[in-house]
Amino acid sequence: MKRKIAVMLMVCVFVVTTAIPVSLAADDTIHIALTAPITGDYAEYGRNFERSVTMGMDFINAKGGVLGKKLILSVGDSKGDPKESATLAMKWTSDPTIVAQIGDFTSTCCLAGQPIYDQAGMIQLSPTASHPDFAPGSTWSFSIVGTQKSEGPFMADWTYNELGFKKVAILHINNDWGIVTADCFQEAYEQLGGQIVAREFYFEGDKDFKAVLTKLKNSDADAFFMAAMYNDGALIAKQKASLGWAIPILGPSSLYSTQLTALGGDAVEGLYTNASFFAEDPDPAVQGYVQEFQKRFEATPNFHAALAYDAILLLADAIQRAGTTESEPLREELAKTKDFPGLTGEITFTPAGDAVKKYKKVWVTNGKFELYTK
Repeated sequence: MKRKIAVMLMVCVFVVTTAIPVSLAADDTIHIALTAPITGDYAEYGRNFERSVTMGMDFINAKGGVLGKKLILSVGDSKGDPKESATLAMKWTSDPTIVAQIGDFTSTCCLAGQPIYDQAGMIQLSPTASHPDFAPGSTWSFSIVGTQKSEGPFMADWTYNELGFKKVAILHINNDWGIVTADCFQEAYEQLGGQIVAREFYFEGDKDFKAVLTKLKNSDADAFFMAAMYNDGALIAKQKASLGWAIPILGPSSLYSTQLTALGGDAVEGLYTNASFFAEDPDPAVQGYVQEFQKRFEATPNFHAALAYDAILLLADAIQRAGTTESEPLREELAKTKDFPGLTGEITFTPAGDAVKKYKKVWVTNGKFELYTK
């Protein structure tokens, strides 16, 4: 389906806590939608999405925009709820001025909206959906974080061959992402010769993990892998510590957030994870982004914020290459992306629409994340 920007006046709504109308002439603009959890349990991720996409648009617009047009943004709050994400997908696809959508944060939310974007023929570019079934599910869906089929084996190899942990207990959130994250780690770890001595799950919204942690503690594991977001991860780590269970913690890149260390304190000291972006990387492009982010928001961007920044710059680049905002040529150019120089590493899409990523080893030491160099 070809989608052209209509010649009309429109309103661009930035949803934070209030709606601020901005009237702009549509023939002079390129309208992008962002779906993110601005409120709810994953609000830290969602706010960083919005901050980074806005920063990226400001940078592009200051350079003259794309195809001589200014980028504008509409932000929808999914609250981290798949139903809300699907509702926003219907809203965005019913608006003929919107060229493409960036988001959502979780794989579950992205999968909920996917059939709607697919039917409408609208680009769905997720910075962070790592479920292996997401990008292959539609020719209109792309993800730039890499998949658990790559991240899981990376963590398994580090765990077994370098850190030397031979028996691991797993706890994961019981949703699409949590299950596949645990599966991919477990499969790779067992192929290396490691033993998963216990595996349990929890439900979104759970706050008391002591019973399930006690079961896992009794498994004689020498390391604990948790597939969780930073908010759950911090609480799980603190309750684990309260039980006197002192084995090391490992987990996916979802744990890489300053909020994990702020909320988890001593309980997350020594935690092992990974990322394709590290805020203290001396690369000039990384430091330029980090310093501007800190100046604007008095906060340090995490991996997921940098992925959102890469998403808007990549999308703008694809539009420029296509020479149009029509959907099919834009999709074709996005799919052709090769070695795009992102903050989170070069981006090249597989035929399925997933990015091939390289991972950095990261751990918590002295209360903050550092590159693991031992």
